[in-house]
Amino acid sequence: MTMPKRRTVLVTVLGLIIVAGVFMAVLTMMRIQPATQSTTAGSSNDKRWQAVAPGRVEARSGQIKVATTVVGLVDQVLVKANDTVFAGEPLIRLSDDEPRARLAAAEAQVAVRKRAQDGQRATGTAADRRKAKDAVADAEQAVYDARAAVDRAAADWRANIESDARLAAVRSALARAKAELTKRQEELGKLEANSPLLTTLEGQLSIARADYTVARAALDKMTIRAPIAGTVLQVNIRAGELVMPSALQPLLLLANLSALRVRAELDERDLGSIKLGQAVSVRAAAFPGREFEGRVSSIAPLVEAGHLDARGTRNQTDVDVVAVIVELTRPGPLTVGMKADVYFHPDKPSTGRR
Repeated sequence: MTMPKRRTVLVTVLGLIIVAGVFMAVLTMMRIQPATQSTTAGSSNDKRWQAVAPGRVEARSGQIKVATTVVGLVDQVLVKANDTVFAGEPLIRLSDDEPRARLAAAEAQVAVRKRAQDGQRATGTAADRRKAKDAVADAEQAVYDARAAVDRAAADWRANIESDARLAAVRSALARAKAELTKRQEELGKLEANSPLLTTLEGQLSIARADYTVARAALDKMTIRAPIAGTVLQVNIRAGELVMPSALQPLLLLANLSALRVRAELDERDLGSIKLGQAVSVRAAAFPGREFEGRVSSIAPLVEAGHLDARGTRNQTDVDVVAVIVELTRPGPLTVGMKADVYFHPDKPSTGRR
């Protein structure tokens, strides 16, 4: 073999040896480096958090979907988003000409039947029962009148015409009227147990009063009231629109924002390490660098498919989760519906169980 050929073979062999060495070194690094990184990351996470779960901020009362029980035309929308309302306050008024006419007719029938009954003398237990029935009817009317006064005062208060003190006074009067009605109904119940049968005229008056009560209830349904004290989150109706019970969208959304919590979806694999009263920290992307403290108040007894992904988006996911409710100690600027992440602390002591 000539010298040039030997040199070429030598160079080729040396090149193959170098390539093989580099290849082996790369393989070795690939086997070692991921394991090292995984161990380091796992150690750091295990020290700080026991588990992490996506969630959403919600009111403790939940979102109340206000709807109607009758078909009607909206006459007035009395509130707007972010208004604070009290339980029983009128929110929406529907056109009520027809039910008012029916109520007037029922009221006239009651007046006629009562005059006829009063023309027939009663004695003893029958007379006491008649007085008790009249007292109940008067107490019911007092409740209706007091509620109407509250409605007027609430509307004037929202228009800055009425004072807080006046509104509080008429609400107290309504509470007293309701208490008086309850008292009169109890007295009537005791008398009816040992009273003789109703006369024909007394029976006719009772039927007329029942018809009046039905007509009054129908009129009351034309005013949609706040079922709880809270804040109006959303208004989905305007004056002039038609409403009906079968509507898919609620007329209003209402919630009590005095107490907020987070509904988190915990991966079922972490369920064994979470307990009631466990301390947590809540973070929201809207407030970077801030943490809101809370504790676990409820763990659902059901495993189901998740609906919140790691970014808090509501979509069906393949992860099976358990709903965990976290009560916030000081929610601060957090808002209902806001996405949040819940970090469960393994080293913080429990603040109590519920």
